[in-house]
Amino acid sequence: MEFNDNEAIYLQIAGYVGENILRQQWPPDQKIPSVRDLAAELQVNPNTVMRTYEFLQGQGVVYNKRGLGMFVAPDAGQKVQAFRRERFLQQELPNFFNTISLLGIGFEELAQRYEQFKAAQAAIPSLSTHEKQ
Repeated sequence: MEFNDNEAIYLQIAGYVGENILRQQWPPDQKIPSVRDLAAELQVNPNTVMRTYEFLQGQGVVYNKRGLGMFVAPDAGQKVQAFRRERFLQQELPNFFNTISLLGIGFEELAQRYEQFKAAQAAIPSLSTHEKQ
């Protein structure tokens, strides 16, 4: 994982965890990597991962089973999606609108390209489908 300077690393790791949850690579009630394992995988300080897990626990995305580790909350997908949706609408969408306005890109072209994107995504087998085979 490559980190950028525009956001705290623990929030970027929270985004990584959230993406794994949304992609159903970490389903509800599944144990997630330990602090040490995820820190080693991402090559970050374990304290940073601990901060990420504390943040996600506060958001109700993960929960701790004493002595067993951290697990994905049953409704984690909905919580991650709601958080990311609100963040996108408040922070990223205004920048997006500004950019398309400056470049003279209309909604018709965006709709066409979005349909092309969806078609390309549908053609890519998902990991969960591939793993079942």
